Amino acid sequence: MIRVGIADDQALVRAGFRALLAAEDDVEVVFESGSGRETLERLVAAPVDVVLMDIRMPDGDGLATTERIAADPKLAGVHVVIVTTFQLDDDVVRAVRAGASGFLVKDTEPADLVRAVRAAASGDALLSPGVTRQLLRRLAAGLAEPPATDVLDVLTDREREVLALVGRGLTNEEIAGALVLSPLTAKTHVSRIMQKLGARDRVHLVVTAYESGLVAPGWR
Repeated sequence: MIRVGIADDQALVRAGFRALLAAEDDVEVVFESGSGRETLERLVAAPVDVVLMDIRMPDGDGLATTERIAADPKLAGVHVVIVTTFQLDDDVVRAVRAGASGFLVKDTEPADLVRAVRAAASGDALLSPGVTRQLLRRLAAGLAEPPATDVLDVLTDREREVLALVGRGLTNEEIAGALVLSPLTAKTHVSRIMQKLGARDRVHLVVTAYESGLVAPGWR
């Protein structure tokens, strides 16, 4: 069962998310909260697998709250999916850097919201297509500075190959096909890379692949 918290200062939005998730047999909504402080208090009392987090909230906005969740070892198993009305470049980049496992706009399809919850709970991630383009464009724009390749020193040559393919958006099955591996071996490589780099999910592996220069803007 996937345990979910809903953090949004609008009661109507929280009710809509709860109704949507309650229809899923494998999802349980554990709490609702209307502010950043309340979200942290509820998480300390009852950690969940996934928090659907609004950005614009009183008493600690969603991005600051996400940063605090990511920085707390006791909440290491909590994955945050930002769900907001706004789709601003700065918010997208800051959310990913803060530790969010996904970023969706509120006009997304209901099935995509449920998919994002399941993806985040499994350590994967889901971004709205427009959000993904914004994120990668911003990352590419920042690559004029020398890449910090030393962050990859902990990886083997094979793990670098796998990370490069993750950065290009390939699934574990596609990575297995490209490198002539079994899907289980590809999954194991990805898990080890995440552990070595301290990444919470695949979104952060993509960020690392771009920022380190392992994947260059404009790849085909």
